[in-house]
Amino acid sequence: MLIAMPGMGDPRFAHSIVYLCAHNDDGAMGLIVNKTMGSMQFSDLLEQLSIAKGHASRDFPLHFGGPVESGRGFVLHSADYRSEISTLEVKAGFAMTATLDVLEDMAEGGGPDRAILALGYSGWGPGQLEAEIADNGWLICDPALELVFDTADDQKWGAALNTLGIDPLTLSASAGHA
Repeated sequence: MLIAMPGMGDPRFAHSIVYLCAHNDDGAMGLIVNKTMGSMQFSDLLEQLSIAKGHASRDFPLHFGGPVESGRGFVLHSADYRSEISTLEVKAGFAMTATLDVLEDMAEGGGPDRAILALGYSGWGPGQLEAEIADNGWLICDPALELVFDTADDQKWGAALNTLGIDPLTLSASAGHA
């Protein structure tokens, strides 16, 4: 996961935690997991997509996954769920599904045990993310199910830093290079 440093130049990523779903020679793709889209809820999305909400359906906030393709939805979820159409196994315990069937299953009270629904994603071209890391834009930590799915959004940034033994109050926006 990426942890935005205090000096992050792009305000859309200020204090963001980004779960990286893909990273290779072609670039990187991830979802911001700690920023919601205001008051928009899962039920609002179901209504917009004309998907019937079942009695056992859970409601939860929609997340701002990033500035790329903001109308496209992604569900980052626990690996207990697999879509019949397409699910990407990301890392042990995590998976991502971007097809409507996961929303339909969730609307009926099924689907994954743990999930974050994000609109849009965060993307980087070849070498771009590596350059941002070298410029002190991001720290990197290992993902944990509890941090991503169980920690309150407004506490995830500090909690992610704590996994590295860093107190958020000790961070500086400026970097040094030896």
